[in-house]
Amino acid sequence: MKTVIEEPTAVETSTKELERNLIKSMAGNYRVSFKFAETFSPIKDYQYHDRHFSSAKEVVLLLEDSADKIVLQHILYVGNHLIKHWRQDWHYENRELWTLVKDHQWKKEVLSAEKVKGTWTQKVYQVDDAPRYEGYGTWVHVDGRHFWESTADAALPRREISTAGRTDYNILRRHSHIEIFNDGSWILEQDNEKIRRNPDQSETLICMEKGLETLEPKAYDAAKVDSFWNSQKAFWADVREIWQTIFEEQELITILDDEGLYTAQFELAKQFEQENYHQEKAQVAIKNLLAKHLEGFSA
Repeated sequence: MKTVIEEPTAVETSTKELERNLIKSMAGNYRVSFKFAETFSPIKDYQYHDRHFSSAKEVVLLLEDSADKIVLQHILYVGNHLIKHWRQDWHYENRELWTLVKDHQWKKEVLSAEKVKGTWTQKVYQVDDAPRYEGYGTWVHVDGRHFWESTADAALPRREISTAGRTDYNILRRHSHIEIFNDGSWILEQDNEKIRRNPDQSETLICMEKGLETLEPKAYDAAKVDSFWNSQKAFWADVREIWQTIFEEQELITILDDEGLYTAQFELAKQFEQENYHQEKAQVAIKNLLAKHLEGFSA
């Protein structure tokens, strides 16, 4: 029997366009604050870790805007120091999802068209454009509010590794709520579960955590950010292109040395800045680096 493809209704088309505009509105200059606090543990003698509070400037750049895909690159601006931060790609009715096995290993999952109808997938990447977590959900528009929610498993955040040295859990199950406000601000609110996934795939809940990232519009001169990104954007475009090939060809991705990869990737980005950029040489260097850090990948 021939498959009948239904054309979207006028309501579906207008809703999708509203959601595209909401996602794109996350681009801009902001003052960002990060707040995290552990709230509950089923372990009787659990020692709660210190709360985390920090803030900085953050510029969110719109890198790509097509009918079914929007790419936003975050640049963290701490004092005079600039850091290529996380990246979020939004895909409409996306069927391919990379889900975390544990630590820094992901497997490909294919969803049915029915399951993802009307949804947007947020694919979040680490500072070196390696995968971090991916979740999908439907945007909700009610009583003048606009928000999106999803659940996704992620590797340990860097604040837990570099500062706290956490080894008691290997999965951060993120229950994320993103909400866009009329004043131009937006939040990423999290109700997280810190979980130890055991070799037999059973799970032990270590504790719960509340997280709140607030981005408030801030008028400041972002010329330094623009200069920084323009000097490296060709290199990072190559990184994204090579990762995309890996996503298409692999079924399992295992990063052997997460810290070593992103540290070396940042050094490569400096090496191929501005007039020192040469696409063929940059791509060879990127592939050679990934070959050292990705299990089963050869340049």
